[in-house]
Amino acid sequence: MSFLKTIDSKFFQAEIPYKPMGKYVHFLTIRITESYPLFQTDGELNKARVRAGVKDKTTISRLSMFKRKQSTPERLVGRELLRNYGLMTAEECEYNVNFAMDNPDCIIYGFAIGDSGSEKSKVVVDTAFSITAFDESHETFTLNAPFENGTMASKGENGSKPGEVTSRINQQDHIRPQVFFPSIVTLKDPTEASFLYVFNNILRTRHYGAQTTRTGRVRNELIGVVFADGEITSNLRWTQAIHDQMKANNTLNPPEPLDEDDVITAAKNAIKVLMADEFIVHTDFISDAFTPLLNEVKSLTGSEKEIQAILQKADAEAKAYANKHISKKKTAAKAG
Repeated sequence: MSFLKTIDSKFFQAEIPYKPMGKYVHFLTIRITESYPLFQTDGELNKARVRAGVKDKTTISRLSMFKRKQSTPERLVGRELLRNYGLMTAEECEYNVNFAMDNPDCIIYGFAIGDSGSEKSKVVVDTAFSITAFDESHETFTLNAPFENGTMASKGENGSKPGEVTSRINQQDHIRPQVFFPSIVTLKDPTEASFLYVFNNILRTRHYGAQTTRTGRVRNELIGVVFADGEITSNLRWTQAIHDQMKANNTLNPPEPLDEDDVITAAKNAIKVLMADEFIVHTDFISDAFTPLLNEVKSLTGSEKEIQAILQKADAEAKAYANKHISKKKTAAKAG
């Protein structure tokens, strides 16, 4: 069963292969913060000291969005859909607790459960970096925890002295809205169903960062996909090339936030220049060439009948792969 009419089936594998077969699809994504998310480790925002651009050799600090901060929310969205349409239950497959090892999430995004088995992820995501510098991309908030009366003054709760002002005040750095993180999500050896599964997860995911917060709203804007027989440029180099493009166009105006249209235009131009320097075989769907594909995917994933069919096809492929390859490993491990 074929879903897509806008691209050739030659870009896809007929089934999920056991060994790498040299087909890649790269999703060109701009992640845009729309609230105040937290991408942090040990209580501090993640950042890196790097060069501003490929041509601009000024050194700046940039916010970092580590790979697991990107892939985990997207696979969790996919898992929700699988449960919603009856292709997975919470009892048989719980993330990072008990993997069923035979569904699209486990086979496409991978798992590792000690001696019981493991599967390497076919989705590759690397650390993404903000286009703007750290100082322009974050701000510090003072957080408090008021009593139920809505004030910071006690009324004798838990034996406290009435009128005493609570000391439950803390400070936390947050990432500002309209901060842009260019990110390339790579899927190895895609089947048509796995391509649509990962594509849909990227489009649907809306929250990233610390899961304990009520913020974290992030929108993903896909500007294209690249089918290739190898890896393409890194997130950092793409980000630096975008910075160079925007600097040349005088669209970097700190401390003002970046204009989304300017970022998208620069991102498309930068990736075209970078892809022209690649020495691999690739077919690019960027700008106008990408619009028909994007519209077709949105139409498919926006239909209950079509999304069910996509998920069922992805599930059938995953179970066929698990029966053929993972079951043998489990049997051999038990015998050993």
